[in-house]
Amino acid sequence: MHFIGIDIGSLATKIVLLNNSDLIDYRTERSTFDFKRIGHNLFKELLEKNNLKKDDVFVMSTGYGRNTIDIADDRITEITAHARGGQFFFPDAHSVIDIGGQDSKAIVMSQKTGNVIDFQMNDKCAAGTGRFLEVMAHALEVPINKFGDLSLNSTKPAAISSTCTVFAESEVISLFARGASKQDIASGIHKSIARRVAGMAKRIGVGPKLVFCGGVAKNPAVKKYLEEELGFEIVSPKYPQLTGAIGAALIAQENQSN
Repeated sequence: MHFIGIDIGSLATKIVLLNNSDLIDYRTERSTFDFKRIGHNLFKELLEKNNLKKDDVFVMSTGYGRNTIDIADDRITEITAHARGGQFFFPDAHSVIDIGGQDSKAIVMSQKTGNVIDFQMNDKCAAGTGRFLEVMAHALEVPINKFGDLSLNSTKPAAISSTCTVFAESEVISLFARGASKQDIASGIHKSIARRVAGMAKRIGVGPKLVFCGGVAKNPAVKKYLEEELGFEIVSPKYPQLTGAIGAALIAQENQSN
């Protein structure tokens, strides 16, 4: 039996294929408005590429749109999935921070059992999420994949006081009009996200070893500024976007073996 984890996020859908806890294959794609179609397409691609049929796999879904697809055999919350996925990459993980497109999560796991013992989630406001970064990068006319590197070139980070995405965008435009450099504004934006997420994480007592995952974990500036806010080094997996999907597949495998 092969196990598939599919994490349908608000901005990206991720799907992985596991066999005996080994990552065999994966796909990622923008979720768009049609979660079901994207999920089904990626599932079909994965099966065809690996010469598998639906009867050969067990599918566990997670994420924002986990209830939108009918190919799933079971479903699990993204909190549980990301905790397990973080432990897949780092077995001694104590905490997880996941910053996705529309929300951010901080999770603490038991060192003895590995189970989730506490978590905090920001899903009511775009500030502190990948969407916030996308809006700000667009306002500064900087490609999102270069936004973090631009921030790290700053010598005098601008102060971004607004915690609302709409107001922060206006603040960014005003700073630029007053002559602040793109590097300094970008640094202020990244520091604002790190400060917001770190504050949430500190409230539940995150600590080393902390796994930073989600699409935003690819951004070097957010990682650096999070480390500064938390006061210790954090680690990111090779495939930070796949953490939830891998966790879902692993839980499916473990449930079947029990």
